[in-house]
Amino acid sequence: MTLYEQALKLQNETIQRRRDLHRHPELAFNEFRTAQIVADELRGLGMDVTTGVGETGVIGMLSGAAETPVLVLRFDMDALPIQEETGADYASEIPGRMHACGHDCHTAVGLSVAKLLAAQRETLPGTIKFIFQPAEELDGGAARMIAEGALENPKPDYVMGIHVWNERPVGWYGLTPGPSMAGAEIFTVKVKGKGGHGAQPHVTQDPILAAAHIVTALQSIVARNTDPRESAVVSVCQVEAGTANNIIPQEALLTGTLRAFRPEVMAMVKKRFCTIIDEVAGALGCQAEIDLIKVTEPVINDPALAAVMAETAREIDPGAQIDTNFQTMGGEDFSLMMQKAPGCFMMVGSANPQRGLDYGHHHPKFDVDEACLPFAVAIMAQGALRVLAQNPLAR
Repeated sequence: MTLYEQALKLQNETIQRRRDLHRHPELAFNEFRTAQIVADELRGLGMDVTTGVGETGVIGMLSGAAETPVLVLRFDMDALPIQEETGADYASEIPGRMHACGHDCHTAVGLSVAKLLAAQRETLPGTIKFIFQPAEELDGGAARMIAEGALENPKPDYVMGIHVWNERPVGWYGLTPGPSMAGAEIFTVKVKGKGGHGAQPHVTQDPILAAAHIVTALQSIVARNTDPRESAVVSVCQVEAGTANNIIPQEALLTGTLRAFRPEVMAMVKKRFCTIIDEVAGALGCQAEIDLIKVTEPVINDPALAAVMAETAREIDPGAQIDTNFQTMGGEDFSLMMQKAPGCFMMVGSANPQRGLDYGHHHPKFDVDEACLPFAVAIMAQGALRVLAQNPLAR
């Protein structure tokens, strides 16, 4: 029986697990119920299990016939603070929380992959470390798990992950060799001036005026400083200032995000960002305090691993549409694990417009076509076996 046939036998179990998790969404670092389910399932498969890594993360070790190579398979578990509006019979039972990005799917897929591979432990050509991660949604789950040793004892030779992708239909797979998701930083800028009466602007240094010019000037970074063959984003997403309609305030606040696919492009963006803010603020009699926080690195797929996974997807799904040019400015903290070992992050098409299952990620009506799940299970399981057997980057 092929792995896809085995995944089809598990399809109902995978779907029911996903729906149970969907009904009970848990926010970052509070995935206690989900983590318990994961830990119990992995222990039931005979794995050595460690819990509480990075607060609520779970690690399961599957030892095969050989110790090396070591492959990490990572699946995220957290939900979002969104009120669900899907109307599905498995909709969230917790007000104000929702699996609106597909992490319920990832966890369910991960447990089914674990079941398939555990059944092959006697012939498994290496070691697989299953990592179920909390807090992917901008709360530092990957960083916390790495800091607490998730990628040690043993260190991985390869890391792989998946993400359902509701911008593409079932049967589509994003497997770009090289950059596929952007590195992201968030910023807070305080523009400080001298406040006063709105009727006497000449005796103030207006931080609102300075902030307005800064917002406009920042757009020149992409338009005039970034090579047209490259991509970058500079988005001011929040502007706050003032308390009344006749008071020029002391301070204006700007927040937003910087994104780029390549580290050298991000370095240029950050340099110009800081220079423009300092000089524009200074020219208008104000000062600026800039705080930049790195959220993710770029997701850069190793070409050899991407090729292995593309070959596997075509084998499992003969009608597969393999997209080797997919890129999105969205960020993903799995990239931090990819900094530690060569990696591949596969996007799995999950939309079905005919059924209304094509709302975007983080939307209150987000839901997926669950027909994508057995494909994801089989491709991840078969791909893991192939990577261990081929050890494509062995020196």
